[in-house]
Amino acid sequence: MLYLVIKAAVSGVIVAAVSEIAKRYPGLGGLVASLPLVSVLGMIWLWRDTHDPARMSAHASGTFWFVLPSLPMFLLIPAMLKRGAPFWAALVAGCLLTMALYAAMVWAGPKLGLKL
Repeated sequence: MLYLVIKAAVSGVIVAAVSEIAKRYPGLGGLVASLPLVSVLGMIWLWRDTHDPARMSAHASGTFWFVLPSLPMFLLIPAMLKRGAPFWAALVAGCLLTMALYAAMVWAGPKLGLKL
């Protein structure tokens, strides 16, 4: 149980740090947010728990393929905000776009030979 609390605390600190950095320096906050910190921490926790190279390889590969459909959200949200859309509408639209692209990836990935 303590291990789970430590993992949650470390992950929470990263999210809080990104938020605080972005308040002062939006560009730097974006840089820190774009770092694959969550992915790296996930790989560390997975490796610590399993020491399974095949599982780690599948996880890293899956992470790569699922990052791709999330990227358009980061173009849609600022485009909508620049055109005067409310923040929450832009965020919801970005999340819906990402969910649709994730669904497309889950559907198309196996047809393209990807093991997701």
